[in-house]
Amino acid sequence: MPKLTFSLDEEAVRLLRKTAARSNKPQSLIVREAIAQYAAREEQLSESERERLLGILRVIKQRPPTRSRAEVQRELDEITRTRRTGWTRPTR
Repeated sequence: MPKLTFSLDEEAVRLLRKTAARSNKPQSLIVREAIAQYAAREEQLSESERERLLGILRVIKQRPPTRSRAEVQRELDEITRTRRTGWTRPTR
């Protein structure tokens, strides 16, 4: 595992030590867990990005279908059948 050197302010150090002692975990584990939680939170969409993407989906939903329901159902049935039997590449 790589070793890193970085600086923290006194309050962050105090909180790190307090949390490590309270949870009976090494300080390095507390830092790793905190980074993982921060990264997971950062991967979530912001409210404005979420609204933008929902707007795109609303526009797409309003467009007329390009295939009939029967065509779509045939394709879904074929996908279901091949998943149950194991997929093989069609011969040409």
